[in-house]
Formats: sequence, C-alpha cells, structure tokens
Amino acid sequence: MQNLKKTNHWLYQRHSDNDIDRARLIKKPLAALIIMLGGMSISGCEPADDVENNSSIIASEQRAQNLKVSADIEDKIINSYARVASKHAHICPKLIQKQLDNSVIERTAEVMIKDSCDYFLYPKIGEQIAVSLDNDQIEALLITPRTYNFANGGYEVTSYDKHVIRLAYNGAGYKPENFRYDVAITIE
Repeated sequence: MQNLKKTNHWLYQRHSDNDIDRARLIKKPLAALIIMLGGMSISGCEPADDVENNSSIIASEQRAQNLKVSADIEDKIINSYARVASKHAHICPKLIQKQLDNSVIERTAEVMIKDSCDYFLYPKIGEQIAVSLDNDQIEALLITPRTYNFANGGYEVTSYDKHVIRLAYNGAGYKPENFRYDVAITIE
C-alpha cells in the first residue's frame, strides 16, 4: 500500500493538472487491480491446498482399500489351504462343511502335531454349534467371531461370518508328538 502512495505522489508532482486528472482516473482501477491480484494470490493457495488435502484423502482411502483387498486375499488363501487340509488328518487348519442330510461332522483319527488345530466353518444365523471330543485333554474354543468355551454347552450363531473352532491340548503333562483324537461338531 505504501508503494501505491509513493506512485500516486510521484504522479501528482511530475505532471500537469490534466495529467493529475488522468492519474486520479488511473488510481481507482490500479487499486482495484492490486486488490484483485492480492486476492488471487491468497485464494490461489487455497485450491492447491484443497488438491493436496484431496490427494492425501484419496491416498489414505486407497491404502485402506489395498489393506482390505490384501486381507481378503490372505483369507482366501488360508481357506483354500484349509480346504485341502481337511482331506488330511495331520494338517491344520481345516475347512469343514456340514452335509445336507447330516448335521454332525465327524472327524476320526485326527492328529494334532502342534499345540492346537483350527477348524473353519460358515454356519447360518440361528444355528447351534456343539463340539464333543473323545479326550478330556483337549479344550474346544470358539475364537472367531467371538470367544466362547464349548465346555459351557452349545453356541448359537448370531452372524454369518467365518467361525473358527480351536482345539487345543490342555493336558497336565507334555503333549505327545502326534496326539490322536476324534471330534464331532454338531450344527443344528
């Protein structure tokens, strides 16, 4: 603003009265132009900031979507591995499915090599899941979608999600290297 006053002062001193009238006419548009340019430089920063904010929002949404996709892929790989493992007694985790005409899934002569074995299943909402074992040294727990101990009885399914039943060795002594057991999972 100080430069504008100096410019106006210089215009008044140097020119005649006609020039002074012209300078007054120039003064208003010049001030308006300076105000416009100042406003543009200030508002000119805002869209760039908006673009940066939008790009960071888009980048974070894309990262979240990529994480979800990678988690879905990982889950599908684990399920496909579990489907293959269900055909073998000594490989865990296992994907198990109820037969149409039978509500009991029986697995005999299963072998627990590590300290636990997981069984994946996808029951319908409202169905009851119960687990019975031939050995008291094994603990049957539902670990996904929520924690539940099957020693308390059956569990009622409240959501259509992957349910993971973990059979874990819970004996007083050391677990044998190839611990054999029979399990029956009832879904009604």
